[in-house]
Amino acid sequence: MKKFMKEFREFAMQGNVLDMAVGVIIGAAFGAIINSLVNDIISPLIGLLFDTDFSALVATVGNVEIAYGAFITAIINFILIALVLFCIIKAANKAKDAASKKEPEAEPTTKVCPYCLSEIPLAATRCPHCTSQLDK
Repeated sequence: MKKFMKEFREFAMQGNVLDMAVGVIIGAAFGAIINSLVNDIISPLIGLLFDTDFSALVATVGNVEIAYGAFITAIINFILIALVLFCIIKAANKAKDAASKKEPEAEPTTKVCPYCLSEIPLAATRCPHCTSQLDK
């Protein structure tokens, strides 16, 4: 049992597991903010257009109430969350690409002497190592 607990503790303390837990908690809090935005601001504004409480729209079929207003509110929540997540991921990818952009390779400033194979300046006309005359 001690070995199992030790393995579990090592698993739970890995960086990626903790990062995922933080992400889930922040995601839940973000979902609550979006729900409040839709339920407290967007739905009443749409309700002004229809002159009714938008989230309370229901259709009654026999003894069953179909809350299509709540369903439309859930769709609006989903679209807003997806839109914001898309923008966040797009910005993160853009930042990642900008950080990983390679600098263009610099022009070479040296060349190899064809006689002694030593590295010499590009403008050299005579090798300082073997004193051979070089072609330009």
